[in-house]
Amino acid sequence: MASLFWRGIIILPLLFVYVNGEHFLYPKRHVGKAELAGYKGPDSLAVDGGGFYSGPLIVDDDGSTASGNAGGTTEVTVENLGKADGDNTNGNANSVESTKVAAKNGIGNGNIVEAKTTFKGSWELFVENAGVSAMHLILLPNINQALMFDATVWKISKMKLPRPPCRHVEGTNEEDCYVHSILMDVETGKIRPLRLNYDTWCSSGALDINGRLVSTGGYNNGSDTVRILDLCDTCGWEEYPGALGNGRWYATQVTLGDGRFMVFGGRDFPTYEFVPPQGQKNTVKDVVDFNFLVETHDPVENNLYPFVYLSTDGNVFIFANNRSVLLNPNTQTIIHEFPVLPNGARNYPASGSACLLPIMLKPNEDRRVIPAEVLICGGASHDAYAKADLQRPKVFLPGNTDCARLDITKRNGKWKIINMPSARLLGDMAVLPTGDVLIVNGAKTGSAGWDDAREPNLNPVLYKYQTDGTGSKFTVLNPSNIPRMYHSSFALLPDSKILIAGSNTNPGYLDDALFPTEVRVEKFSPHYLDPNLAMFRQDIIVDKSNNQVKYGKKFTVQIRGNGEIDQQKLQVTIYSPPFVTHGISMNQRLIQLGIVEFNKNVTSNTNNIILQAPMNGNIAPPGYYMLFVNYNGVPCRQSMWVQFLP
Repeated sequence: MASLFWRGIIILPLLFVYVNGEHFLYPKRHVGKAELAGYKGPDSLAVDGGGFYSGPLIVDDDGSTASGNAGGTTEVTVENLGKADGDNTNGNANSVESTKVAAKNGIGNGNIVEAKTTFKGSWELFVENAGVSAMHLILLPNINQALMFDATVWKISKMKLPRPPCRHVEGTNEEDCYVHSILMDVETGKIRPLRLNYDTWCSSGALDINGRLVSTGGYNNGSDTVRILDLCDTCGWEEYPGALGNGRWYATQVTLGDGRFMVFGGRDFPTYEFVPPQGQKNTVKDVVDFNFLVETHDPVENNLYPFVYLSTDGNVFIFANNRSVLLNPNTQTIIHEFPVLPNGARNYPASGSACLLPIMLKPNEDRRVIPAEVLICGGASHDAYAKADLQRPKVFLPGNTDCARLDITKRNGKWKIINMPSARLLGDMAVLPTGDVLIVNGAKTGSAGWDDAREPNLNPVLYKYQTDGTGSKFTVLNPSNIPRMYHSSFALLPDSKILIAGSNTNPGYLDDALFPTEVRVEKFSPHYLDPNLAMFRQDIIVDKSNNQVKYGKKFTVQIRGNGEIDQQKLQVTIYSPPFVTHGISMNQRLIQLGIVEFNKNVTSNTNNIILQAPMNGNIAPPGYYMLFVNYNGVPCRQSMWVQFLP
């Protein structure tokens, strides 16, 4: 805590530095203002680190091996896919046809049949002023409200609290009467303010078995806080300061197969701990030293907000900087280290993005090992932050253009690397109901930090999880006209649209910066919402479907549509809503369920799908999931919330 105190003392002055203003001012509410560089808050401070730095890496001509990295051997397979589909996104002409995509461990005959479309997506402005800039975002189960919050440190937002009391600013005589946390109805846009007392700046979180958000860490008085938000019309934050054994600022929270939470890292604390039950407190004796986070610490960090995922075998995958390991959470030992991922750093402040790819289950699943793969895209060079934040004049290095994929259940796994259509850092990766991945938000040059990135990447990119072996795995989609840079976020919605929010490269709420603090909220309709495909959208009959299921049990989902259904064109997936912040989507998880039986026409145009629940919590941690029925590659009109229990 002492280091946090002195860090706070250092950053109190507002240091405004004039920067060369010869940059294109992107569309925003305040056009024509001079560019400003915000004061250098804690995000911008370099911390002298433990000295892991990967040296020059040479990829052999055959793309199969690489050498020159300290800290481990690197084995990669490099694919050059060339130009992505849809580089020209100006046309909106749509065509529809069906194509078969080879599906490993898929349903039916092993093929997923999907309608092919040239539709590149569409954007809509949903809310003009959310009140807060959504640094953190998660969709809450059942109530279908998006929780958005920023930080209390700036003592200002775009919305005042509706009534007293105001927040007392610790250590001062000031009162903060601004809103820093809201719930937004994802259908109507109606906003309900929530009060916060302990700073959530750069915090972490996950949903528990009952759908409550359990959030950990933050800044200053919030760094060792656990906070809980329940699901009801009048529920507010319950805050438990001092509940964590270490401060957790820029840490990552993961849900285990038994529903417990672990939280990894955070600035100045290369450790992890299990989140204590509500009302209880950890001490330093409950904290575990994690030398891996010391070894992966560059002089400018590059290992904060590590990518952490529960593997299907119960081990925990942790990726930091450019290295990754499997940790057994029961023995608290590292059981495997994977090859080093070349070409720069991936974690904060280099800030690439990552996701766990779809977990594919068979009917009557009996495999001992269920494959699980991670996808990591973008990031920046190891010195990108130093060049953009610490050097004058600022230098904005190009971001990474590659995506890397690894099966984390294989001990001999190798990174498979392909090139994206463009460079991206500060982006987000949304796993869609179909299993494909939407890469959205972010910039093309620079680093995370205050005023440390340029060239907004306005075009989302679709990554095809499975292909028939022809064409590109990437499709460039239609752009937004709102830059979404540092501190952007997203949520997958029940109607399969993507909620897009946030972006704040400034230490506070500034309207006259190059990239103003963004409080507008958009919705993006991906390719599968092509109006010409609407005929394929099914309706889930919720009152005729099971919405609480025990592991391994069979259950029924009833659907209604237009015309007769071909089982081979059906896909059923379940999705765990992630806690999204800083390009990391904690606990995002999509699982394709095995279809055991399909009963046609139980009534007119109505069909029953008999499914098998995941076998255990390592495949699907207990709690609430959005269940989607996709037909011909097109998601249903509204997902259904299903709770999976031991």
